[in-house]
Amino acid sequence: MSDKTHLQAIIKNLPKNPGVYRYYDKEGNILYIGKAKNLKNRVSSYFINKDHSYRIQLMVQKIQSIEYSIVQTERDALLLENSLIKELQPRYNILLKDDKTYPYIKIIQEAFPRIYFTRRYENDGAEYFGPYTSIHQVRSMLELIKKLYPIRSCSLPLNEKNIAAKKFKVCLEYHIGNCLAPCTGLQHRDNYDENIDHIRKILKGRLQELRSAMKQQMQDFANQLEFEKAEIVRIKLQSLKDYVINSTIVNPGIGNFHVFGYTEDEKRAYINYLFIYEGTIVKTKSITLQKSLDENQEELLQFAVIDLLGNYTEETDILLPFEINLKNSNLKTSIPKIGDKKRILELAQRNAVFQKQKGIEKNKINRSERILELMKTELKLNKQPEYIECFDNSNFQGTNAVAACVVFKNAVPAKKEYRHFNVKTVIGANDFDTMKEIIYRRYSKLLNEDRLLPDLIVIDGGKGQLNAAMESITQLGIENKVQVISIAKRLEEIYYPNDPYPLHISKKSESLKVIQHIRNEAHRFGITFHRNKRSKDTIKSELKEISGIGEKISFKLLSHFGSVKTISDTPIDILEKIIGKSKAQIVFNHFKK
Repeated sequence: MSDKTHLQAIIKNLPKNPGVYRYYDKEGNILYIGKAKNLKNRVSSYFINKDHSYRIQLMVQKIQSIEYSIVQTERDALLLENSLIKELQPRYNILLKDDKTYPYIKIIQEAFPRIYFTRRYENDGAEYFGPYTSIHQVRSMLELIKKLYPIRSCSLPLNEKNIAAKKFKVCLEYHIGNCLAPCTGLQHRDNYDENIDHIRKILKGRLQELRSAMKQQMQDFANQLEFEKAEIVRIKLQSLKDYVINSTIVNPGIGNFHVFGYTEDEKRAYINYLFIYEGTIVKTKSITLQKSLDENQEELLQFAVIDLLGNYTEETDILLPFEINLKNSNLKTSIPKIGDKKRILELAQRNAVFQKQKGIEKNKINRSERILELMKTELKLNKQPEYIECFDNSNFQGTNAVAACVVFKNAVPAKKEYRHFNVKTVIGANDFDTMKEIIYRRYSKLLNEDRLLPDLIVIDGGKGQLNAAMESITQLGIENKVQVISIAKRLEEIYYPNDPYPLHISKKSESLKVIQHIRNEAHRFGITFHRNKRSKDTIKSELKEISGIGEKISFKLLSHFGSVKTISDTPIDILEKIIGKSKAQIVFNHFKK
């Protein structure tokens, strides 16, 4: 199977989720790491778009394998891409060689806490939210917070003693509305802390919870006839209306931990690993384990954890979908039920499921590769028959002659490419001339349209049909461009051009089963078309005498009753239920006469 076909099969099964994709060359070296809002669309664009720069075209030619990891949002894809590029340094990426980090929003743990942005995450007891992918995003968020909840920006030591001693005076920030002057006691500690709690909800994305609380507060003010305060709350609600924060990681304070997703089938286990560091997915890896005996899921996941973490000695948590036994006391396992950790575990689980789907598709590709190589050997072909076309003729007592062409690609049907033919030049039952006409029409069309010729042409029939097909193939001058065989029905013998002796293949051979499958499919497709054609001719010959009954009504009658004889014997009340009263009367009167 060609490398292009292999990659197309991978792309076909890519999810449409946000994520990060990785390209590898034939030696397994990393070529490129990219992020995507829609993995399927983004990766497909590399192989469909012909207007790429020379550098990108060169890279695409080297791609032999594609790996990917899904994440929750486009933002998380950007952060993971950044981490992987710094770690793996792919050849075709613009490498991030500086130590610049993404910004956080920080809430300092102090009386009347201050809030500001920082690029440095420290273990100083403060609360950190982020990381964010742009400074503009951080500034916009801080402006919203400042608008909704005025927070002090000064560094004054605000404790109860200093405030009671009236050591401070209101400043310009108070006069312009940016601060409510807790330094002078004009804003009480409880009210300030309540505002900080609301800000935490905004930063964590818990806006629905905050909006519900604010609606209740607005209603309470209105019930107490404090309409000015109710209006202030209403304005805040309006500001929050279209504001949404949706991220997998909402607070780096949840710590550093390893996450394992798991799923399996009868033969394999699929594990996805994520490493969360300071609130960001910085590493991802998927592995597949082949089951040897009767290992249970606990044993398989245990093996994967030990294999992926190796001699990891730092004390840290491991998030798992179910319990396993780990002897290393530094690794503490847990099964999260709610919150951020639960959402991250669900993400790892989804990645494992996608890995399973990818594995199933890969096994199909490997099976097709094996069968095609076997067909090449057993059928004595000069290359693998990735693209096969098979032809079959059908007629009834010399009338309604038709032919069918079915297409197999990588040993499976490509039904959208099936074609049928009405025979034009042959009168009566002459299978040889029919085959000659259809082969000539099919491949003269492909040549005129400059389309790809099949690797193998299969003729349903014996030596006579094969010779007829070869006449047209030779006339078109493609006898050296295609491989042609025929299969005789009685003994399932394989015939070759210019060879009087047939090839006998084991009845258990997968090669023969593929040829039989494509032959039977051609026969089925041809017979179906032939029956439809005969039905139309039956309508024309036996029902055309009925004035006022068109082809549509005739088809309806035949499809329901099966034959003209049955229609003629059917009572009028039953006919009325099928085609209506007036049409039924016409049909009934015709046959009554």
